[in-house]
Amino acid sequence: MVKISINGFGRIGRLVTRAAIANGKVEVVAINDRFIDVNYMVYMFKHDSTHGTFKAENGKLVINGKPVSVFQERDPANINNASCTTNCLAPLAKVINDKFGIIEALMTTVHAYTATQKTVDGPSGKLWRDGRGAHQNIIPASTGAAKAVGKVIPELNGKLTGMAFRVPTPNVSVVDLTCRLSKAAKYEDIKAAIMAASEGPMKGILGFTENQVVSTDFNGDTHSSIFDAGAGIALNDNFVKLVCWHDNEFAYSNRVIDLILHISTKE
Repeated sequence: MVKISINGFGRIGRLVTRAAIANGKVEVVAINDRFIDVNYMVYMFKHDSTHGTFKAENGKLVINGKPVSVFQERDPANINNASCTTNCLAPLAKVINDKFGIIEALMTTVHAYTATQKTVDGPSGKLWRDGRGAHQNIIPASTGAAKAVGKVIPELNGKLTGMAFRVPTPNVSVVDLTCRLSKAAKYEDIKAAIMAASEGPMKGILGFTENQVVSTDFNGDTHSSIFDAGAGIALNDNFVKLVCWHDNEFAYSNRVIDLILHISTKE
């Protein structure tokens, strides 16, 4: 059993804790957040509007019958695990590039709103429209997810960029990858390649569905990327649009747990 402490008990910190519990191989023994009162930490972990309630009692978190120590200290170390969008895009991009080659591509993520956005119109220190009400608007936004993929898949560096639309839904987002292929392929061939990857080397990370799904169907799904075979289209054998869903909170949190388990095996 790997024992860990969580630094930062915001949206992702709380869901990483839940993911650790679900995984069963990681035990959370302490939580640190200098900005949140201990009782408030308990309240937020217990009551989650998207993912449901969890047991907590007497000013402390109780996980599988074990109390978790809570601290409010400064300056812990950081480990970067990229973004939820990068984690959704990268598996799809790798399969397509390895099998068919990507000449160039554009990515759009239709992304659920997050805690950084405003509930009603308010001031924004960056782009003015970022301050518009999240529940009222579809808001174009920048994302570094596509460029980040170029760092983990070097052959795609400079071939891929993208943008985001923030939309009025609380959770689950979708990535649309439109790409020009160097090797001609029928859409059925692309589907077959992605299905094979989802059942083989990327099992548990990349999913595959042919069902008539919508965003809420993926709430709580632990896959980083679920290919929607029925949502994609092809203009011809070299130009295609591919669609993948992801729970931008819980799936990402599960990858953090995977990273922790991987680190625990290294000296």
